Amino acid sequence: MFYMLSPIKKCPVETTLGVIGGKWKGVIIYHLLSGTKRFNELRRIYPQVTHHTLTLQLRDLEREGIVTRKIYNQVPPKVEYSLTEFGRTLEPIILLMKEWGDQYEERVNQSDHLEMNAAEQSNL
Repeated sequence: MFYMLSPIKKCPVETTLGVIGGKWKGVIIYHLLSGTKRFNELRRIYPQVTHHTLTLQLRDLEREGIVTRKIYNQVPPKVEYSLTEFGRTLEPIILLMKEWGDQYEERVNQSDHLEMNAAEQSNL
């Protein structure tokens, strides 16, 4: 007798992170919230991202329906990236991540400042 196994339902957070997770995807989405960007504009924002990595991340986002790519038939080639309507639904999530990151950085900076003050006091 053959029994079909029902597919295991993934956690929705796992699904979301599967789409926008990774070091650069959230950053790309964040910068596209302000409008269309050319490939080199995105490279200038984060020069430490390699050409290859940025290309892969953009292709993943395009495949997931988050980003659209428009190619202009000209020399030199011009390619623009923008968020799809579906991609724009990530705006509240990305902005909350930015807010949390700002708060975290502030907390870390305050903690570092307190530790430095304590170290200075103990040296007196």
